[in-house]
Amino acid sequence: AAGAAFQYIVAEKKGAKQNVGLIRLNRPQALNALCAGLVREVREALDAFESDPRVGAIVITGNEKAFAAGADIKEMQNNTFQQCYSAGFLDEWDRVSKVRKPVIAAVNGYALGGGCELAMMCDIIYAGEKAQFGQPEILLGTIPGAGGTQRLTRAVGKSLAMEMVLTGDRISA
Repeated sequence: AAGAAFQYIVAEKKGAKQNVGLIRLNRPQALNALCAGLVREVREALDAFESDPRVGAIVITGNEKAFAAGADIKEMQNNTFQQCYSAGFLDEWDRVSKVRKPVIAAVNGYALGGGCELAMMCDIIYAGEKAQFGQPEILLGTIPGAGGTQRLTRAVGKSLAMEMVLTGDRISA
């Protein structure tokens, strides 16, 4: 992963011992929206860091404005349920939760929809003062699709999870 040329992310080793794999989501013009290419590159970087014996932990982050402002709606808006289901639309998304090394989400700015779900797939979430978490899918007439309803309930409890999913309201760090 280190030195590999990616279009949507920057993956590099950090730390004095070069033992932390850092994955920075890098689509600033789209608030790091999770398009298929970005998700694929995250998976490739995770695979590389997981198989590197020198890497002890992995950090996923975005930028000051957005960790990830959700799935790329433009990319998926015309897909029917059947197309998504038969193509395994979300199959690659939960790779983060299956990594055997600790994965830390460093969140500042927006972590909305799929971005909130991506953060919740990590083992630890560190949230900056500007972090905003939300599941605004209801505002588009749909529901969280990448485990958001289950993970959010475990993270914040049933009442707050229901409020966030049913209203689309955001919560701060």
